[in-house]
Amino acid sequence: MFDNDTDSSDSDEENNIQLWRQIVLRGNSRKPDTQECKNILEFVKKLCFSILKFLIIQLHFFFDRIIDFIFGIFYDKKAKKVPPVKDPLLLESAVSLAKKIRTRQVTSEDVVKAYIKRCQEVNSLINAIVEERYSDAIEEAIAVDAMIEKGIDIEMIKMKQPFLGIPFTTKESNQAKGMIHSMGILPRCNIRSEKDATVVGYLKEAGGILIAKTNIPELNLWIESRNKVYGQTNNPYNTTRTVGGSSGGEGAIIAACGAPISIASDIGGSTRMPAFFNGLFGFKPSEGVTPIAGIGLREEDYPNTMVSAGPICKKAEDLTLFLKVLAGPNTTMLRLYDSVNLADLKVYYQECSGDLRVSKVNKSMRVVLKKAVEHLKNLTGSATKIKIPGSEYSFKLWKYWMSRENFNFKLEITGRKYVTNAKKELYNFITGSSEITLAAIMKLVDEDFLPKVNAKWAEEVTGMANKFLTNVLGHDGILLYPSAPFPAVYHYSSLLRPFNFSYWCLFNVLRFPVCQVPMGLDENGLPVGIQVVAAPYNDHLCIAVAKELEKAFGGWVPPS
Repeated sequence: MFDNDTDSSDSDEENNIQLWRQIVLRGNSRKPDTQECKNILEFVKKLCFSILKFLIIQLHFFFDRIIDFIFGIFYDKKAKKVPPVKDPLLLESAVSLAKKIRTRQVTSEDVVKAYIKRCQEVNSLINAIVEERYSDAIEEAIAVDAMIEKGIDIEMIKMKQPFLGIPFTTKESNQAKGMIHSMGILPRCNIRSEKDATVVGYLKEAGGILIAKTNIPELNLWIESRNKVYGQTNNPYNTTRTVGGSSGGEGAIIAACGAPISIASDIGGSTRMPAFFNGLFGFKPSEGVTPIAGIGLREEDYPNTMVSAGPICKKAEDLTLFLKVLAGPNTTMLRLYDSVNLADLKVYYQECSGDLRVSKVNKSMRVVLKKAVEHLKNLTGSATKIKIPGSEYSFKLWKYWMSRENFNFKLEITGRKYVTNAKKELYNFITGSSEITLAAIMKLVDEDFLPKVNAKWAEEVTGMANKFLTNVLGHDGILLYPSAPFPAVYHYSSLLRPFNFSYWCLFNVLRFPVCQVPMGLDENGLPVGIQVVAAPYNDHLCIAVAKELEKAFGGWVPPS
């Protein structure tokens, strides 16, 4: 704990301890009454549960250490990282580059070519890009420069096309006209999109130039970016480590300086997880803000979904403008340009989810959270520790709400050829004829053999958690929450600890805006960070705090 706060449960336990002492001291002089017996029994139950919980946490801790030791023997000698950046243009924000292009300090062609060159330099190492359109992108950049050369209204362009001439990437699952849309499964490997996802179209209209699409897990449903179509994507800070999923290719290529900005999507952490593992800013906006037509297999927008499109970028100053572009007409739902006085914010934090299936938050992640809490406490005058009711059931709640999404995994994993099942795919896997990964088979096993989540319970707990956090945060509060138990893990090791992603999925369940904020590197040179959460449609508070933490702690650190 960061301080010596106590709560009602602590005082109740102290009362029970005092009662127990009194009874022991008076010996057999008087038998305890009924209420005292109940209190003693309750205290013993709590004590036993606390001991059991402690033992489970310690066993899980040692299990994680064993996993890392064994995988380290295999991987550590193979570790590499991307080469250093030579062109300073690659280190700038998209906002800065766009201003330089508008004012003729640099050409769009130079910027686009610089990023393409970097993509070609790093992709053989990280395998992030799965399809490029470099020639077309250069032609589009040349056209932008020709238009600027003829003379433009700089203020009008700044308002209508704020990213004019800026290269960007998007994940393979986001539709882009004329480009592959396999969703990472073999039956779809030749399918091409006939139109852009709405958000991809928005960024193009804002002047962005698409240069490539990047790798994902099958159907966007795993915490590593690996599939039978494109293979595995590697972390630019250490190629033996995961990039996360499902926007893993985006996280890797942005961190490696292959593009300044990226359009990702998030249904269970798919924007924030890769942003965390690759040391970037990743933003999941409030529910319903960004259109989802063309995201994954969704052909149209519809309400009541956990999914949203969102930005991944290296610099916090890109977040506000980028989110405004992606939201389009829905920008009116937000207060993106409201000024935020950080001193007036109410700061809350939670140290862990409380889920016993999830790994213990390690020292480097605890230190990062403590630094952020102490910094904001100094600015605001206070920081309060809380516990979101139901956070210990994050994965279980997400599993239920995923079952309410308009999606049939058993049908889609076969390219809609037939409805498969766990037994069939396990047999294919054992006989060496499987066309899907082990992660996808685990998803089928979960659907076919593991118990369903009780709907009434899940909806009640979700409602309770939502009401609690909405009331606590209000319109002037933010919550600091761990991004994960620890930084990027070895490839494949997530198969042995699949519940760790619940640190991200909780906020998809609650539909709150949340920003992953990079906080430098740990002792192993891997990115660390925290999540900043606000109440619905207070996205601007998340961004304001992200900017402050970047200023205080440095934000993104180049992988080399």
